[in-house]
Amino acid sequence: MSPKNFLAGLGGAIVLNLLHESFKKSKVDSPRVDLVGEEALQKVVGFFGNRINDKQTLYNATLAGDLISNAAYYSMIGNSPNQLFGKAISLGLVAGIGAVAVPEQIGLDAEPVAKNTQVKAMTVGYYVIGALATAAILKMLSK
Repeated sequence: MSPKNFLAGLGGAIVLNLLHESFKKSKVDSPRVDLVGEEALQKVVGFFGNRINDKQTLYNATLAGDLISNAAYYSMIGNSPNQLFGKAISLGLVAGIGAVAVPEQIGLDAEPVAKNTQVKAMTVGYYVIGALATAAILKMLSK
């Protein structure tokens, strides 16, 4: 993974998280990807016999993991420099659909990201927008 691709992916991950954070505080019925991430982190930590009791620590750890994992995922967009936006849309859709479909399959509560059609569509949309932001950053960096 090149540093340029990772930095662009980090930019896309930041856009994704800014969208999520902005909408979760609004009155709009919106996805709560953070709640699924916190549940997943607690299960992993619990596997090792521990628990994160402080809400802010749990939030911070989940956000850090989310930024790093999404940056790494989005960095793959740069592997196809001639097809940046097509790859971005494809990877964004896969990530978004996965965010909606996978939680229940691995024993997590899917309701925060899949409770209705609007929330599902917004979840997928967040990931697509983050991927498109990554492609745009890569495009700007290659000029």
